[in-house]
Amino acid sequence: MNRSQFLSTLLLSSAMVLPIAPAIAQTHEPSREDARLITATQVLEELRATPDQNVPAWLLQRAYGVAVIPEVIKGAFVFGGRFGSGVLTVRDASGHFSNPVFIKLAGGSWGFQIGATSTDVVLVFVTPRSVEHFANGKFTLGVDASVAAGPVGRQGEAAAGVRAEIYSYSRSRGLFAGVALDGTVLAFDPGANHAYYNNEAANSELITSGHVTPHSDSAQRFVAAVVASAHGSAPSPAVSAASNTPVPKPASSAASSGAQTFPMQDSHPGSEPR
Repeated sequence: MNRSQFLSTLLLSSAMVLPIAPAIAQTHEPSREDARLITATQVLEELRATPDQNVPAWLLQRAYGVAVIPEVIKGAFVFGGRFGSGVLTVRDASGHFSNPVFIKLAGGSWGFQIGATSTDVVLVFVTPRSVEHFANGKFTLGVDASVAAGPVGRQGEAAAGVRAEIYSYSRSRGLFAGVALDGTVLAFDPGANHAYYNNEAANSELITSGHVTPHSDSAQRFVAAVVASAHGSAPSPAVSAASNTPVPKPASSAASSGAQTFPMQDSHPGSEPR
């Protein structure tokens, strides 16, 4: 083979290989939705590692739903507001947490302010009505469902709004605390849900009922982190996304050790069981 033939063969081989390389590389990159789930999972795992700065396990055990919205941007010039994208999981009738629903958070405020901050937001839904509102596609915190800053770590009762339907938290610069989110809108994110479940018909009802399923394990890892947080421990084979062990409602007495696996209506949602 002369030099000319060799170069021709080399160029032809390169042309056949190069278009394949980017496609192979892309298969290893997480989608935008996977990245959102990975970040939300990381938020829960980091909070669980600091028991004194965490959503109390006893509150999560009573939760009908849990939402994590990482990196919510708050603040602007003159007109303030907060915007973020996150995920929500709700319990089904058997007490298991559902596949995640992708959501958006948006809220405005009026006043002079400069600059922006990024915070992680966690919402705990403690009544059936609070999660049922989301079936409509969106609702406003403090209007369609009462919301209050939640207790943190080993605190006993929420400092305010003991009867709130949703408890809200934020983490900024390493500090974790309850936060007031009245007027903030939570909405279904159709683009993200359709893309992640590869189904244009995917809505909150189909996702939470299990009629559409994810095509990656990022959803399972997120649900496992929620379940582990409710148990107050790290994920284990006994508390995995695959089995999604139902989180028991705290027993009211020793005689009720076989506790319900689905949180029943609580006359004082948010207050620590005694």
